[in-house]
Amino acid sequence: MLMHRPLLPVSCVAYAALALLVCAIWGTPQASAGPRYFSAEDGVAIRGYDPVSFFIAEAPERGQRDHAVMWKGAIWLFRSAENQSRFESNPRAYAPRFGGHCAYGMARGLLFDGDPLSWEIVDGRLFLFHNPRVETLWQADPEQMIQSARAVWPSILRQE
Repeated sequence: MLMHRPLLPVSCVAYAALALLVCAIWGTPQASAGPRYFSAEDGVAIRGYDPVSFFIAEAPERGQRDHAVMWKGAIWLFRSAENQSRFESNPRAYAPRFGGHCAYGMARGLLFDGDPLSWEIVDGRLFLFHNPRVETLWQADPEQMIQSARAVWPSILRQE
């Protein structure tokens, strides 16, 4: 005798899982142990800009909510499924150094959010700056700035 299971329990589980995912991505703050390494306003990394776009477009482009990935405690948005796939295959290649915090501030032992409209790529790595003035200061000696920032990263996050 062939028996059919009612679909209601499976549907309820599926809807509950979907609701939890949506809340985790878009609405409910996450509890975390220790510092959050990526600067993320409202949980979204680099203010919603597509990290891959810095490397392939003339200017950074905004990501879309239908192309989103949760990585390292932040939501990353992408302009296209292709950019999302590129990021997923190697997120460290595209994510900004020093957690998207201002690289110049980091070099000075200070923690400021980076602005995705003030940026530079050095040796294939993306660096964000708090503003254009700070970016100009950085350009005086980027290699020294990177060394100084590496010396305090990520220990500076524990001071938050």
